[in-house]
Amino acid sequence: MKNVAIIGSTGSIGTQTLEIARANKDINICALSCGSNIELIEKQAREFKPRLVGIWDEKAAKSLRISLADLDITVVSGMEGLIEIAEYADSDILVTAIVGMIGIKPTIAAIKAGKDIALANKETLVTAGHIIMPLAKKMGVRILPVDSEHSAIFQALQGNTHGDIAKILLTASGGPFRGKDREYLRNVRLADALKHPNWSMGRKITIDSATMVNKGLEVIEAKWLFDVNPSDIQVVVQPQSIIHSMVEYKDGSVIAQLGTPDMKLPIQYALFYPERRFLEGDRIDFWKLNQITLEEPDMDTFKGLNYAYEAISKGGSMPTVFNAANEKAVSMFLQEKIHFLDIYDIIRECMDNHKVTDNPDIDTILETEKMVYEYIESRW
Repeated sequence: MKNVAIIGSTGSIGTQTLEIARANKDINICALSCGSNIELIEKQAREFKPRLVGIWDEKAAKSLRISLADLDITVVSGMEGLIEIAEYADSDILVTAIVGMIGIKPTIAAIKAGKDIALANKETLVTAGHIIMPLAKKMGVRILPVDSEHSAIFQALQGNTHGDIAKILLTASGGPFRGKDREYLRNVRLADALKHPNWSMGRKITIDSATMVNKGLEVIEAKWLFDVNPSDIQVVVQPQSIIHSMVEYKDGSVIAQLGTPDMKLPIQYALFYPERRFLEGDRIDFWKLNQITLEEPDMDTFKGLNYAYEAISKGGSMPTVFNAANEKAVSMFLQEKIHFLDIYDIIRECMDNHKVTDNPDIDTILETEKMVYEYIESRW
């Protein structure tokens, strides 16, 4: 029996993880948490009967305790609650499906408690990869990527020697505005940016895909996950989202992982690694697949990708600034307070006005995030 804890169970990755649990009777969901969706997490708790459930707001937690009083479930709240779930003694693996830098402290707590991590929280490695990866190595904990691209790279590395890598080819769909210029982007609406051509994702990551900031975050994440130089990570646009990423080796061989755009595949692979299990869903029909398109990304129009390479090159606290500025800007765009192209301008200005702190600790990382938020609020 695989005992699984999930932080972020009501979001896209969390709900799909629970779909996998429904199909695999040897998965036991022992702990769940969410931000604010009290109705859905109550339904999840009643279905899966975890021993521990968390919700961010204490007022909501009090209401949930009353609703779940007929079940043997402990309800916790806040950061302390997330950490309690992360450290939960009965769990074997923690799925970090929460969005934002709020995921850093629970991930560290889980690693220190010896839990394997199914990582779907980009911000953890983007801002604190220099802390997370050495700690995981020290504790003998596996960091198993859940992002489709990083899972693809992880799969392409199986049975090969790390030192034989020539480069990582990180694929991108190009998002809903692939092929458009900046003049077009000046007039896009929120509804347009939320229409991803291939993937069904949460609102924040969908906007990140539209700006290609998401791919920049993935470049930084790949640097830490696979211990490679950013200059050895090449982004390739693959609009059909069939090639999920590739690894090129020194001898010129390229190993790719292909599949339909279905996030349940990398989630299930992380949960059962190294075992592969049957997964319901569509399959690629290579008789009907006429072509696979590959393109160079337009880094002049979609500036977020360039900014990411710059942030990881400067290192220290700069990736935190890049990430935090984007988080705040996307939140403002989702509230229709700014225009689409303002996202890039906000990131640029925040990076230009930041003095890098080398090797920041967790408190410095979180303080940097706070300062970036305050700076944006004072300017926009």
